[in-house]
Amino acid sequence: MDQSDDQQVIAAVLDGNAEAYAVLVERYQKPIFNLMYRMTQSRADALDLAQDTFIKAYEQLHRFKEGKKFFPWIYTIGVNRSKNFLREKKLKQTCSMEDFEPGSGLDYPAQHEEVLCQRLDSQRVGRALHQLPMDYREALILRYQEDFSMEEIASTLGLSVSGAKMRVHRGLARLREVLRGIGHEQ
Repeated sequence: MDQSDDQQVIAAVLDGNAEAYAVLVERYQKPIFNLMYRMTQSRADALDLAQDTFIKAYEQLHRFKEGKKFFPWIYTIGVNRSKNFLREKKLKQTCSMEDFEPGSGLDYPAQHEEVLCQRLDSQRVGRALHQLPMDYREALILRYQEDFSMEEIASTLGLSVSGAKMRVHRGLARLREVLRGIGHEQ
């Protein structure tokens, strides 16, 4: 994802070639969708929010500053969209035992238990992640779910590299605290 290429596409869109925007959508749709999915834990909501993010970015493209990277800019729009969405909607996750019925593709009885445990662990971490402040949540999502480097996290969040490291470190510490609390509740 070449920054100069993004600049050329943005220039083309601003010059009236609206179809050129499809290049940016194609290039960044997966990371924006993944961000939205990690924030909402809902495929349908993530699709809607990702689409909304690209529409908002298109409408505001004239405000994009030349020379800046496009991904951190659209990421910020996406984070703001997801924050607004999460403020309006309280998330509830469920695990249906119907997913583990015979004939579900699981080959042996112990595999049922193994898959159920993995799903419950994943949901536990997801619930814990959603209890963190947004600053920590987004840093952890970028680092461990999007596999960003510390430099990329710093650039995306507008921090120094040491600030990004500190935010990830503090986010992990808070996540551990929340997970300990969830473990004691069960």
